Amino acid sequence: MGRVSQAQARENRERVVRTASRLFREQGTHISVADLMKAAGLTHGGFYKQFASKEALIDEATAHAFGELADRHTAALDGQRVDRRREGAQQALIEEYLSVKHRDNPADGCPVAALAHDMAREQGSREANRVYTEGVGDFAEFLATEDQDGVTRLCTMLGALVLARATKDSPLSEEILAAARATLTAPLGP
Repeated sequence: MGRVSQAQARENRERVVRTASRLFREQGTHISVADLMKAAGLTHGGFYKQFASKEALIDEATAHAFGELADRHTAALDGQRVDRRREGAQQALIEEYLSVKHRDNPADGCPVAALAHDMAREQGSREANRVYTEGVGDFAEFLATEDQDGVTRLCTMLGALVLARATKDSPLSEEILAAARATLTAPLGP
């Protein structure tokens, strides 16, 4: 078999990072390199031509997932810096975050919720943990308002999503999502 061009090698690497980002959010970082490469449509041996270790891939995939999250925040703000616009973007994000669709699609969802278990168990490297921690901080900062602390809002959203996923096959799941949405989107008192 012939050598792969540099452009093809870059494309393959990006495909592996995108695939890993989705699979890690869906299944956790414990997924095997062989299964990951199969999902990416590449050979297991090709992994070691692209990455020094699985930890190096976890680093890149974590960064990729948080990059997607930052892109969603930017898109939600729609380039506007007006406070009312920011509040509207936050409300829309909360509605989407606490939706059945997000609950049922962790592979395309928030890395804060999906990777928390792996980061807590130190499945990632220091770099993945650093990226994760910065991503959590950035998300909390995005959610902060004059009246509400972003960390508290994030904890409410994250807790609700995790519980909704854990109770997915019961009516309680949607009740959890609805309760958290109502709490976070209700107008504050006078």
